[in-house]
Amino acid sequence: MSKYITRYGSMRLLGVLATRGEDAYARGDKVVVRTNRGLETGEVLCLATENAIKQMNKPSNGQIIRPMSADDDQELNRLKSQQQDYFQRSQKIVERHGLDMELAEVEKLFGGERLIIYFISEDRVDFRELVKELAAEFQMRIEMRQIGVRDEAKLLADYGDCGKPVCCNTHLMQMPPVSMKMAKLQKATLDPTKISGRCGRLKCCLRYEYDTYLSLQEELPRSGTEVITSSGRGKILNQEILSQQLLVELESGRRLMLHVSEILTTLDRKSPDYEQQVAEGERLLAQARADEIDLSIESTDPDESQASEAPKKKRRRRRRNRRGSGKRKDGSSESNSGAKKDNSGDAKSGSPEGSSTSNKNKKGRRRRRRRGGDNKPKQSSEGGSPS
Repeated sequence: MSKYITRYGSMRLLGVLATRGEDAYARGDKVVVRTNRGLETGEVLCLATENAIKQMNKPSNGQIIRPMSADDDQELNRLKSQQQDYFQRSQKIVERHGLDMELAEVEKLFGGERLIIYFISEDRVDFRELVKELAAEFQMRIEMRQIGVRDEAKLLADYGDCGKPVCCNTHLMQMPPVSMKMAKLQKATLDPTKISGRCGRLKCCLRYEYDTYLSLQEELPRSGTEVITSSGRGKILNQEILSQQLLVELESGRRLMLHVSEILTTLDRKSPDYEQQVAEGERLLAQARADEIDLSIESTDPDESQASEAPKKKRRRRRRNRRGSGKRKDGSSESNSGAKKDNSGDAKSGSPEGSSTSNKNKKGRRRRRRRGGDNKPKQSSEGGSPS
């Protein structure tokens, strides 16, 4: 015989239910169970291990009868369709009795032996006469259960502001109170319309990271504490808990955002050892500044500086070579220009060789003009060539 943690009922109750014989079930299997309320349907979550049972708050006991069949699905759908009719008829009877209560939901068990009516009321309600009339109306056992607004959201709510199903209707087994102090510590907006859930109360998710914020806050000095930092003496103005940073105002009036590791020591003016704290802080500050100087000296190594200047000298030589090569190109252009003059003279003489060379010279001139390098060689050839 195995035991499984099973969820059942409209309130998504949890129970440790045993199987019949050696039946085995997987997560998500739909089953018919018998609990202390009666015969109903449920969903298998996991094996009932010792660790899983410890996380549950007073789980109920019962038995898994069988897996749900196609006929069971049809019967369950029929019961759900009847619940709306039961709700309307119950609402009329409540109004006739004039009771100060608001119906939230009506649940009929799978076996049909019990009808559970969930209602909301700020005060205690004497519904003994109401129960008698409801039992005569529906011919079954009536159970009245008073719930709060958070339980109403668990019954009726669908999705939260985050776009996911509400936590109280999915994975929460307990709903502990949530205070405004939790929102202030996490620096959430204090606008009630933005931090309230479907139930109208503060969102349950404000509690999820509260313990983490508390543990991280213990590692930071409080706001208003006088400190000595690596940048000097100052006072803490604000805390950034998650990033472990502090907004510090120095004696000069300058404000810095420093990591908690940059705080050398804290000072307490009310302590009798205040002068010793100041002396120790000044010693740590002087040591930190000396370490910074040593690091700066090590970073300026002469061998490294010479190695870094070596490529610059090579670049200068390359540029000079390029300039020299440009002069040599100009010299070659001078010889070419002289040759062109001779060729032009040959062209005037009417030889075919001169005409072919003149055509080539014209093409070369056009190319040089397009490149923009034809003017300088002309000037040098005119200045250096004999008249």
